[in-house]
Amino acid sequence: MIGQILINGLLNGFVYALVAVGLSLTWGVMDIVNFAHGEFLLWGMYAAFWIWSLVGLDPLISLPIIVVLIFALGVLTYLIVIRRVLKVSGLTALLATFGLSMVLKNLTQFFWTANYKNITNPLVSNKSFKVLGMYIRQDYVVAAVGALLLTMLVMAFMNKTKTGVAIKATSMNKQAAQLMGIDTSRIYAITFGLSGACVGAAAALMASFTPIYPEACALYSTLAFVIVALGGFGNIKGALYAGLIIGVAEALGGYLIGTSYKYLVVFLIYLIVIQIRPRGLFGW
Repeated sequence: MIGQILINGLLNGFVYALVAVGLSLTWGVMDIVNFAHGEFLLWGMYAAFWIWSLVGLDPLISLPIIVVLIFALGVLTYLIVIRRVLKVSGLTALLATFGLSMVLKNLTQFFWTANYKNITNPLVSNKSFKVLGMYIRQDYVVAAVGALLLTMLVMAFMNKTKTGVAIKATSMNKQAAQLMGIDTSRIYAITFGLSGACVGAAAALMASFTPIYPEACALYSTLAFVIVALGGFGNIKGALYAGLIIGVAEALGGYLIGTSYKYLVVFLIYLIVIQIRPRGLFGW
């Protein structure tokens, strides 16, 4: 029984990690808390639904399209909203993204109502297969493996490409990066776009088994904040490990003390770790 719980927690944790990676990028590079991060995920899920509804493409097939769309949303967010408030107090930027989250959520309800939407007959079914006495859902496995591969891809991009190195340099010291000829405004736009691409990919992976409605992503947004703080701001590997920790803690909490109180365990772990390591498990 415990093995089944742990497997379910790990599968969820990989998806949580991919969602948190996007938030970790903007938070770590620009020191901006994007309160609209959950709404980026929400719009990615609606994009997956409408592409399936209108064209018939399964979310796993339309994933690259959704990634591009939410990448563009991230870039537009930076150009229209964030760039104008970067030089003022951090509270102003925080309130700007909070306002954006309200706008995106209410636009969602205005255009598509509050009714639940579901993708039926997905490419990967919700049937389970048995391994060592444990039942594992096929769609959860595909989402978890896809999330892990995409997280590793983002890590490789950050470590192996000139743009990724420029993002890391800008996060460490913006002025020094500018002196080295790095266009920090362009880097910030790419960072916000990459953040959107991560949640767009997560949305495509989740859309086939998650009900889609305006409040669908509120929980994922909250957990992403916890995971980023737990793993360390701007640390992608930290977000991956913290996502797995939160996924397992959520599953064990639901089993040990009941589903109504499972997030008590999640936030208790977060509070304990932050008291010991204020910069997170992998923060510097």
